[in-house]
Amino acid sequence: MPPVQEARSIFGQLGYTVSGDGPDMLAERKWRTVQVTALSSREATNCRPAFTDGGTETQYRLRCFVTWDDHISALRERLRGIDLPYEWAIIGVSDNGGDDYEVVRGTNT
Repeated sequence: MPPVQEARSIFGQLGYTVSGDGPDMLAERKWRTVQVTALSSREATNCRPAFTDGGTETQYRLRCFVTWDDHISALRERLRGIDLPYEWAIIGVSDNGGDDYEVVRGTNT
C-alpha cells in the first residue's frame, strides 16, 4: 500500500494545496507545483514505469516520490540510474505512525 495519506499530510503541513486522487497528486504553493507520487514498497524497489512518464516529458519540473523509509536507498539508486528531465526528491515515511519523515534530494537534468 503506498503512503498516500502520509504524502497528503506532509505537503499540507508545509502549506501546499494538494489535489488529485490516488497515489498521483499535485501539490501547489505560490509559484511552485510539485508532482507527487506515493509508491508502495514493491513499486519503490522495482522502479515503477511512472518515473519516466511512459517515455514522455512531464510538464512539471519538480517531482517528489513518497515511500516507506526502509526503501529510500533502493529508490534513490534507481532514480540516479535514469536520465530524468526534472528535479526530484524522495520523502521516506515511517510505517509505524508519527510525523517523522526523511527527505532525500536529487537532481537529473
